[in-house]
Amino acid sequence: MSPRPFTGNFTQQEPIGEDAVAAAVEVLRSGRLHRYNTSGDELSEASLLERDYAGYQGSRYCLACASGGYALQISLRAAGLQPGEPVLTNAFTLAPVPGAIVNAGGQPVFVETTRDLVIDLDDLDRKRTASGARFLMLSHMRGHLVDMDRLAAFAEAHGMILIEDCAHTMGAQWRGRNSGSFGLAGCFSTQTYKHLNSGEGGLVTSDDAGFMARAILLSGSYMQYERHGAAPAPEAFADLRLETPNWSGRMDNLRAAILRPQLAGLDANCVRWNARYQTLERQLRTAGNLFLPVRPAEERYVGSSIQFLIPNISETAARDFVAATMALGVELKWFGDDEPVAFTSNHKSWRYLERQSLPNTDAILSGLFDMRIPLTFSLEDCAQIGDIIVFCAQAVSNRSAA
Repeated sequence: MSPRPFTGNFTQQEPIGEDAVAAAVEVLRSGRLHRYNTSGDELSEASLLERDYAGYQGSRYCLACASGGYALQISLRAAGLQPGEPVLTNAFTLAPVPGAIVNAGGQPVFVETTRDLVIDLDDLDRKRTASGARFLMLSHMRGHLVDMDRLAAFAEAHGMILIEDCAHTMGAQWRGRNSGSFGLAGCFSTQTYKHLNSGEGGLVTSDDAGFMARAILLSGSYMQYERHGAAPAPEAFADLRLETPNWSGRMDNLRAAILRPQLAGLDANCVRWNARYQTLERQLRTAGNLFLPVRPAEERYVGSSIQFLIPNISETAARDFVAATMALGVELKWFGDDEPVAFTSNHKSWRYLERQSLPNTDAILSGLFDMRIPLTFSLEDCAQIGDIIVFCAQAVSNRSAA
């Protein structure tokens, strides 16, 4: 018997809290939306957010900027990327990652992905040797952390500059150490579907004074770098301030005001996401034909989305499966489609890049399905969604067997 259809909304986020609404209204009433529009020694909301997030992350420095993608590209430039230089990154990622590399003047070199949806460390070694790349932009795609002990040791052994894309791992840890703290910089997103919501926005964290001074100047500080909440001392800017271009990618005070109250509830929300993820995971494991990525014991993940594979599924069956779940109200994304669908795309559709051979990744993506988990869903909702996915997956398996 077909399960009862789900009627929830997969794009509906929780409302912004009243404390954040009040903070936003206060900024609007002040008229001081630009981050440097302050009086005397007053710290703007953007500066206060930098201070607060640096404290949360355990980093010396933080820069608030316009988007997560901007955070990635400004980090590459501040780290010294030269025009045309290769940058290693995950083959399984989203379009803003290779986009940031190209916007910063680099050439993306894709590294194969494992079935657990993390970067293949053996292929990373091969691609580093073949390309001579100095940079690794590690995408913690969909919140999956690779063995960060091995990864960090690899980067150190080869003198690689590691920049972490933590758009999906804000609040996550490896062996108690925050995602984004293993390399030169961590880059975070506050786009609506991430763990803090300001519509758009980004954060860069680092412990390196020279790197952060360059990033602040690149973001368009107008020589107001002393008005930052978590910036290096003024002397770090002395030799850089007149030779660094202005890329104008600052965060404004309105978005910062919305974010600061949310930060206080981030860890509690991570617990809520994981309860929903684990409810779904238990349901999906009852299906005999689904593979769920292994979550290592060392990883404290944030389950704001869930992924699973149906191995050896055909293109027709994959499309039928997505259509069947949608007919019952469950919106899945399929990463095997060569054409981009909304936020979902893969390396074959990034045609501004030369095509790269990635057979292992292609085999994984051909059977990979993805689902967002809004906090507006209850645990009962997640159990119902899991039943629908299992029902449709078993139907696909039965048709294939017939």
